[in-house]
Amino acid sequence: MGTDATAQAAHEHLTTPTRLTGAEIVWATLVGEGVTDVFGYPGGAILPVYDALRKFPIRHTLVRHEQGAAHMADGYARASGKVGVAIATSGPGATNLVTGIATAMLDSIPLVCITGNVSSKVLGTDAFQEVDITGITLPVTKHNFLIFRTEDIAPAIRSAFQIARSGRPGPVLVDITKDAQQGTAIFDFAAAKPRPYRPHPMLRVEESGLAQAAELIRHSKRPIILAGHGVTESEAMEQLRTLAERAQIPVALTLLGLGGFPASHPLNLGMMGMHGESWVNHAIQESDLLIACGMRFDDRVTGTLATYAPKAKKIHIEVDPAEINKNVKVDVALVGDLRAVLEELLPRIPGRDGSAWIKTIEASKGAVAVHDIKNLPDSGHLWAAHVVHDLWRITAGNAIVVTDVGQHQMWEAQYFHHEHPRTLITSGGLGTMGFALPAAIGAKFACPEKEVWVIAGDGGFQMTSAELSTIAQEKIKINIAIINNGYLGMVRQWQQFFYERNYEATPLVSPDFVKLADAHGIRGRAVRTRAEVADAVNEARSAPGAFLLNFLVEKEDSVYPMIPVGSALHEMIRRPDNDPLLESADDK
Repeated sequence: MGTDATAQAAHEHLTTPTRLTGAEIVWATLVGEGVTDVFGYPGGAILPVYDALRKFPIRHTLVRHEQGAAHMADGYARASGKVGVAIATSGPGATNLVTGIATAMLDSIPLVCITGNVSSKVLGTDAFQEVDITGITLPVTKHNFLIFRTEDIAPAIRSAFQIARSGRPGPVLVDITKDAQQGTAIFDFAAAKPRPYRPHPMLRVEESGLAQAAELIRHSKRPIILAGHGVTESEAMEQLRTLAERAQIPVALTLLGLGGFPASHPLNLGMMGMHGESWVNHAIQESDLLIACGMRFDDRVTGTLATYAPKAKKIHIEVDPAEINKNVKVDVALVGDLRAVLEELLPRIPGRDGSAWIKTIEASKGAVAVHDIKNLPDSGHLWAAHVVHDLWRITAGNAIVVTDVGQHQMWEAQYFHHEHPRTLITSGGLGTMGFALPAAIGAKFACPEKEVWVIAGDGGFQMTSAELSTIAQEKIKINIAIINNGYLGMVRQWQQFFYERNYEATPLVSPDFVKLADAHGIRGRAVRTRAEVADAVNEARSAPGAFLLNFLVEKEDSVYPMIPVGSALHEMIRRPDNDPLLESADDK
């Protein structure tokens, strides 16, 4: 990052039209968009941009792999609510971003990815490190730009930011040829401003739709709110809570919705879907009205569509009209920003008595054998559920948790109770292994005052473990909990349930993670018993720098309940009576 003088010069560029190189225009435009952090990896086709960086007050984090840059920008965006920025060179640098871009696209995360490309004179000649990255990323971006002319750089980047954060957020790619970076043009930040974002005139909430929705809510006996990621993206937490409390409607959450409604709230039912709470899924199946708020009815939430909530009318509040009736046919569609729609709907919703329905759900919950994890005896085994619950208890839930993908991700969702939005950062739609470690780095840069924990499996952690070097170089405080069961755990679970325990290609040999951390100058500790967990977590928290905990948990534990693919939402696989975990964990 530059000096105060550099910052002053950058500010002057924003207020006074100035001739700059294309490379300088990239940074000047980012400064104007409020960017303070970018994540990237240099190379020949983007080198002019890197050469100009020293002139601008932006902190660049050098990643160890471009996929890490996209995930760091993603984690930064999820934790901060701002647009994340990743930078890479042409060819393999650009293609290495693709998995991270797709991750952001499936979860509606605002990113701007800037790539260099070969000079325009040799485009299309299969020049060294040339790929059609705009063509490659077309299906996984909201929009992308290929820039040949220096004067088009600022308008393209400003448009990219507007597109990334408007409507349903998502990633945008800006590919800039090397000669456009090296050329010069007048930089006029104000003149490069895109036209104001205007939703399509057809995409507005109709008076009749609001009236229908209010009528359905007033007359429902067994309503449930389904809260998704859109609650956080729209910052509609207060409006959602008002609706739930005023109409006494229980709230079920998607994986990415966790934190959008406080876990401790008496109307919070917990997570729905494939690994959701059994009473939640049963309640959805018995409900007479579903109010879907900023969620898209994906297959992990609904189970087989033919039997999904057969008794329920359905209201869908969603900013993206493409999601309406895509998977589940709804009775009332309210298309628009969730917060704005709820603000229009709430004055029409009177108070109602939902106590009978709430008592029915509580009775259903009471009929399930649910044990309090923290009060269960220590049987000498170390179960992942214990680790996650103890981590929640010790931190009092006051941490940003960034998970990888697999069993540990579901255990985190079940046993770490999120009170606030943007405290669970995880890959939902794409299910990207290797996401956690780099995304946590981005989250820490976004929220340096917050305690940040990685929870990862031994498989996913190894996919991006090179980013330990980024942590060491940047000297940032991140705590890492590896749930190490010696398998690709979720794949092994499927093999156990559906492939007659044919554990083909899932047993996993891993390095000594504590030694690996030490090789990067990061302290670590192995944990083998539950009695060690609290001391180990407290040691990690009190350490001045990053700390890695390798939790050597039971190898063949499974996540319960589980809905098999193709089954109804209520057709859950439950923990068998002879499972050893019944002595030391709960049967959810």
